[in-house]
Amino acid sequence: MHRLIDLSDLPAGERFAFWREAVAGTYMPIDFSSDHADDFQATMHLLDLGAVHVCHHTYSPMRARRTQKLIRQADPECYQITLGLRGTLAVSQDRQDAMVGAGDLMIYRSWRPFHGVVNSTRGTAEAIQLHVPRRLLPLPPRQTDRLCAASLPARHGVGPLLTQFLTRVTQDAATYQPMDATRLGSICIDLLAALLAHRYQTDDAVPQESRRRTLLLQIHAHIERFLNDPELSPATIAAAHHISLRTLQRLFAEQGTTVSEWIRTRRLEHCRRELIAPDSRHRPIRLIAARRGYTDPAAFTRAFRTAYGLSPQEYRRQQTRSGRR
Repeated sequence: MHRLIDLSDLPAGERFAFWREAVAGTYMPIDFSSDHADDFQATMHLLDLGAVHVCHHTYSPMRARRTQKLIRQADPECYQITLGLRGTLAVSQDRQDAMVGAGDLMIYRSWRPFHGVVNSTRGTAEAIQLHVPRRLLPLPPRQTDRLCAASLPARHGVGPLLTQFLTRVTQDAATYQPMDATRLGSICIDLLAALLAHRYQTDDAVPQESRRRTLLLQIHAHIERFLNDPELSPATIAAAHHISLRTLQRLFAEQGTTVSEWIRTRRLEHCRRELIAPDSRHRPIRLIAARRGYTDPAAFTRAFRTAYGLSPQEYRRQQTRSGRR
């Protein structure tokens, strides 16, 4: 499900050629050139999520060109979405230009020629790329086929949700099971479809089920952001997302839970982790509980015992003893 390609163990003179072959064999043929070809540095952490692929890259500054000849050789017909983490990547396609720096998003197409330039003032550049097959994006072809090099909103709407998801899914790649792949790939597609629909004002074109899944992800993210607020409630969540309380409750009922249960579970899990974190093992339990919205220490103790079978104090003591063995 996940693979790592690291050039550091290869002789310096062989790295650049190996990188070109690795990219061609993994995704598609691209003509690379670099002023650092004699001592090229790169890593490629690949995560296969069914038909969707996520790749965390680091690479020395370079230039990339995909021509009509290379497209005829092999083309996966996919959209490439790049999240910049360090350095810059500029892409030109069909007389349009886009650039990403740290925290920015852009999209371009594999089946049209493009030219890209990677630069970094700190050795290697770093980025996460999402590859989504053209046929899987649930938007009308007349809208998506005109997409070429374009910046996408990364700091409002669905943008932050997609960037957070891509960052987290690559960080946790080693923890996933094969059965997780399809579900995670579907989340990528839903988030991208919602982002593009918002970007091009075609929200009605997104299938209803995809919109519902994306809305639920947005609500989950909202809950995480406001877990510390004692006033967080189903009513405030529904109001923040401009939906009725009944609609909100139905969304969670379809997941086999309730809004209040989800909030309680997430608060308890955050508290559980903080109780045993090395930098907070001596922090008073009542303060940990208060930080997560529990204003009544006794109510927190009862809820914690119900969830984990031990009081917070007993759980912390047990985990501390286990860690010393």
